[in-house]
Amino acid sequence: MRRTTLVTAMATGVALVLTACGGGGGSSSGGADSGEVTFWDTSGPNESPVFTKIAQECATKDGYKVKVETVAFDQALNNYKTAAQGGQGPDVFRSEVAWVSQLAKNSLIVDLSGTDLAKDTSDFLETPLGSTQFEGKAYAVPQVTDSLALLYNKKKLADAGVEPPKTWDELKTAAAKLGGEKSFFLNNDAYYALPFIYGAGGDLVDTDAKKITVNSAENVKALQTAKGLLDAKAATTALDPGNSYNNMQAAFSSGEAAMVVNGPWAVADYLKGAAFTDAANLGIAPVPGDAAGKGSAPVGGHDYVIRQGTKAKTSSIKFIQCMSSTDSQAKIAKELGLLPTRKSAYSNADVKGNAVVSAFEPVVKTAHARAWIPEGGQLFDPLKIAYADVLAGKKEAKAALDEVAKAYKDTVVTEYSIG
Repeated sequence: MRRTTLVTAMATGVALVLTACGGGGGSSSGGADSGEVTFWDTSGPNESPVFTKIAQECATKDGYKVKVETVAFDQALNNYKTAAQGGQGPDVFRSEVAWVSQLAKNSLIVDLSGTDLAKDTSDFLETPLGSTQFEGKAYAVPQVTDSLALLYNKKKLADAGVEPPKTWDELKTAAAKLGGEKSFFLNNDAYYALPFIYGAGGDLVDTDAKKITVNSAENVKALQTAKGLLDAKAATTALDPGNSYNNMQAAFSSGEAAMVVNGPWAVADYLKGAAFTDAANLGIAPVPGDAAGKGSAPVGGHDYVIRQGTKAKTSSIKFIQCMSSTDSQAKIAKELGLLPTRKSAYSNADVKGNAVVSAFEPVVKTAHARAWIPEGGQLFDPLKIAYADVLAGKKEAKAALDEVAKAYKDTVVTEYSIG
């Protein structure tokens, strides 16, 4: 998952028209297929050129046209919903995993259950595949997956004589040798609270029981653990939540901070920093956990969906089949260090040879599934406020999480009970 604070937005509406010989076949919905696929790509500037190149290769190979339009991530969902509700917009949309069930519920994307895209999904990793389902039907195809890991400056840790911490207590101990509070930058965004929450055995909601669990004892302990790192002068954070991510990026890239928790999408930016002119200096390990070293991080990523009402359904299906193939995923992993959603891609020599993918592979295979409900994306805003308040010392964890639970009940999952 990418938060809006994570993404360097690209200008909306920049279009690249990629043409190929031939035209598309007849639409499986009964009408003629237009033979041209418009694809909204919500990736950042480090990634979009690679996706565009692969899209062109797919169109050339399968005989249709494709128009790739880059859209700013933080505007993409609202822009898509507005366009799709008016019968406009792309044929294929790169959807954040949390958006799929919302779009499906609102009948803005095609049910793929009866198409070739849903015939055999056994090669996809189970947790990312879960994000494509809504009410027992398939509405998407996994593009890339991600999770959070501990990223560290190998030289700084080696010079201090410490190993990458496996627990939060080990991180506290290591901090004394790594410069105290500057050793670890703690991003106060809600998504970055999840390793603490999941690692403590907590969750935000229980979808089976329809219960709000965000204010559980486990979660109170989780936020207290995060705040405890600040209190022990083992970490620092940004007082201004809006700048927290960028401050974290700058601190780690420059070498000021020895460790951060972040995802594979951040690596390209880190490698531009002074601390990582030698890419081998970037270390990647699972997020720290409890006293037993058991940590847990959230699954994120993106899926391909087809707009309801498309006039290029057959071509769109071909496009997604190609873009999500093992070969395409291997190219994406090799070029960008993004993580495949197909099991078979991890056997590819180029994928195995990518240090970032190899390091994240065990992380994503054990990543914690999130609540794949239409309201899933709305769970973060109340938690973000609470988490930042706790880290800033404005509120105690229990009181802050009780407020989040009430906000969930009042405005997000109103049919759920608290507790």
